[in-house]
Amino acid sequence: MSHVGKKRKVDKSGQDRLYFDSYTDVTIHEEMIADHVRTNTYRMAILRNSELIRGKVVLDVGAGTGVLSMFCVQAGAKKVFAVEACSIAEQAANIVQQNNMEDRIEVIRGTVETVDLPEQVEVIVSEWMGYALLHESMLNSVLFARDKWLKPGGLILPNKAELYISPISDPVVEDRLQFWYTVKDRYGVDMSGMYGFARKCIMNSDIAMNSVHVEDVLSHPARFAELDLNTVSVDELRSLKGKFKCESFGSAAVNAFCVHFTVTFPCPDKPLVLSTSPFKPETHWKQAVLYLDDAVEVVQDTAVSGEVCMYPSEDSGRHICIHVDYTIGEEKRQSKSFSIPDWSSEGHTQ
Repeated sequence: MSHVGKKRKVDKSGQDRLYFDSYTDVTIHEEMIADHVRTNTYRMAILRNSELIRGKVVLDVGAGTGVLSMFCVQAGAKKVFAVEACSIAEQAANIVQQNNMEDRIEVIRGTVETVDLPEQVEVIVSEWMGYALLHESMLNSVLFARDKWLKPGGLILPNKAELYISPISDPVVEDRLQFWYTVKDRYGVDMSGMYGFARKCIMNSDIAMNSVHVEDVLSHPARFAELDLNTVSVDELRSLKGKFKCESFGSAAVNAFCVHFTVTFPCPDKPLVLSTSPFKPETHWKQAVLYLDDAVEVVQDTAVSGEVCMYPSEDSGRHICIHVDYTIGEEKRQSKSFSIPDWSSEGHTQ
C-alpha cells in the first residue's frame, strides 16, 4: 500500500477517511496490480505455500480488488474472508463472482478492527507495505488481526520485513542547482543568487519517493531494522530505531540517503523475498530519498555511520517521519528529520 497531498492537521477519523478514500479510484489499483514484482511475488508465495493453505481458512487484510484472496483460492483455501474498508470492496465482490469464487471468498466491507468474523483463521495474507515500509500504518491492522483472529501457530504472509539505508549521490539535484549559474551565458542575466534559495527548496525535509539509479548508490545498503510479524507489537512501531554503518565505493559527493525495504515470505523450499532495493527491478514503491542540507565529499572506503529512527507524524498518525543522525568520514555528526508531505495522487492496495 502507498499514498501522498496537502499539509493539514486532521483528527484520527479524518485521517482514516482520507486514507480509505484514496483507494476508491482505479488508478491506484491499476498501478499496484501492474507492478509485476509485487503481484507476481505474492502469487508465487501463496502458491508455494499451497500445502499450508489447502483446506484452510484465510483472512486477507485490506483486500482491495481481491486479487490475493483469489490467489489463495487457487492455492486451495477452503474459505477466504476478504476484509476491505473502502468502496472498492463492491468491485472486489463483482470480480469474485466473475471468477466463480463466491462460494469460497466472502468480501466483508469494514476495517479489520471493527468487523466480526464467524471463526478464527489459520492464515493471514496482506499487502500492507507503504512508502518507506511503514507509511500509512497498515501494518498496525495486520497485527490487530494477528492477535484477534489468527490461530496459534498460524501462517502470516509475508512474515518478515527489513529496512536498509545507503548514501547516494543524486546527480539531478546537482544539475538543478548548477542551472542557475548557466542562465547568464544563455540570457545575459546573472541568476546565481538563486542558488541558495534553490538548495533550500530542493534539499528540504520532505521524504522524496524517487527511483534511485544503481550507479548513484555509494555503498552496500546497511540494514538498520528487522520486523518479525509473528511477534512485533504496535508499541514497537511507534519508534523504530536502528544503527547503520557502511563504506563508500569511491569518490563522489553524498547529498542524500536512500531507504528501501524487503519483505520475506516463508516457503517450503526457501524463503521468497520481495525487494524494493535500487539494485533490484523497480517497484511502484521506488525508494525513499532523504536529502541532506549540504553535500559531503567522500573517497573510497570513507566510513558512513549513524542511527535511524522512524515514527508516526504528530499531525497524522498514518504518515511516517524519519530522523537520521549521521557521520560521514571526518565530518562532525549531523542530524535531520524528514516527513512525507501529505496525501498525493499516487498511491497503492490490491
